[in-house]
Amino acid sequence: MKNNCFTFFATLIGAMLISLTGNAQEQNRQYYQLKTYTLQNQQQDSLMDAYLENAYLPALKRTGIENVGVFKYRPDNFLTANKIFVLIPFSSLEQFETLESTLAQDKTYISAGASYIDAKYDEPPYERITSTLMKAFTEMPQMEPSTVEGSRKDRVYELRSYESSTEAIYENKVDMFNAGGEVELFESLGFNAVFYAEVLSGDRMPNLMYMTTFKNMEERDAHWEAFGTAEKWVKLKSEPKYQNNVSTADKLLLYPTEYSDY
Repeated sequence: MKNNCFTFFATLIGAMLISLTGNAQEQNRQYYQLKTYTLQNQQQDSLMDAYLENAYLPALKRTGIENVGVFKYRPDNFLTANKIFVLIPFSSLEQFETLESTLAQDKTYISAGASYIDAKYDEPPYERITSTLMKAFTEMPQMEPSTVEGSRKDRVYELRSYESSTEAIYENKVDMFNAGGEVELFESLGFNAVFYAEVLSGDRMPNLMYMTTFKNMEERDAHWEAFGTAEKWVKLKSEPKYQNNVSTADKLLLYPTEYSDY
């Protein structure tokens, strides 16, 4: 009888610990905003660089937001337009929602960013902004800024978006990354992932996004070759339950600006 009671309480405590761990992991999941600025010319590019480096990123840091990434297309990546990609991590939706009002009260930001903030209608600093809001995967609830070294212009920050045909099929692909072990496989092969996330709001839903990083293109190509032939991936992609869960896969090959946090 005593042994049965001990076993019962041990099982109960174990279940409670698992539940608490899961809840803590869920609560610690960050939110990410990817702001994409489309630019028409070099003048806008220079103005945006100055604004981001001298006004926006310092202001974000004063609000407690660290590890902001700023990226541009690699020179050998096909260009349909010049763009700047700004990746911002948030600890909560509240922090995301209140950012603009917080910046509006920051006199240092308003002064440093005057040429951007007060730009004339016929001299805008960009053509258009698009915004994607995401929530981190359970298997990687916090951003991990890349530790890749070497020349920033040589580095490859690969931003991928996987679209699915329906919401249910999209959830299946997210499960493939989390429970299926795809995130774990990337980690084991040294892909230096910055984030994996579910897209909550964007223009190409349903989809997920993630970013991996490499020292250069040669290293990037070698890693993807190793991934494609890895025993775990060959087995995972052949599982019946994970078939046909990606309808469109887009990739952008980027590099970090000199003022990017990583």
